[in-house]
Amino acid sequence: MPRHIVAVAAIAVLLGGLAPAQAGIVVTVDKTAQRLSVVVDGAPRYQWPVSTARWGYRTPNGTYRPQWLARKWFSRKYDWSPMPYSIFFNGGFAIHGSYEISHLGRPASHGCIRLHPQNAAVLFALVKERVGDTTIVVTGDRPERDVRSRSPRGHAATKRARRSFEDTFDAAPDAAEPDRARRLWENLQ
Repeated sequence: MPRHIVAVAAIAVLLGGLAPAQAGIVVTVDKTAQRLSVVVDGAPRYQWPVSTARWGYRTPNGTYRPQWLARKWFSRKYDWSPMPYSIFFNGGFAIHGSYEISHLGRPASHGCIRLHPQNAAVLFALVKERVGDTTIVVTGDRPERDVRSRSPRGHAATKRARRSFEDTFDAAPDAAEPDRARRLWENLQ
């Protein structure tokens, strides 16, 4: 066999070993840590806090492919709540933006995986470009209840955050304050 063929075959084998071990986009959600990480073509790219299912609900573990994407979506099941940049992966379960950013990093959803809207936009654009090359992996367990939420101080803070019906709905939102209804709704959550 000619030497140049052997040399070319050896170089091909060596270069083949340098190719990325994992091509595509892998989105991993760790429910225990309440973190989402994104790996693109084997290289870590992003890591963000999320909110998965709160007590009484569940975020299913497993390995999924995106089923469909929606730039603007509203939950028909949960009072038309906004779900911007939705990436549906298991029926009605999705990774999506949430305006309840103060809850990120701890369980708070009805089962979806909530992200900061800016992070959800980045993830949405990335997945949209390579939807057929994306894998979503959901792992871990729901973290233990936050000890602070059971403390007397936490309970008092919750009571202070609640408003009476009259305080909340006394005046209708006017044109000068178009976001008032959304803020009132968020305060009730």
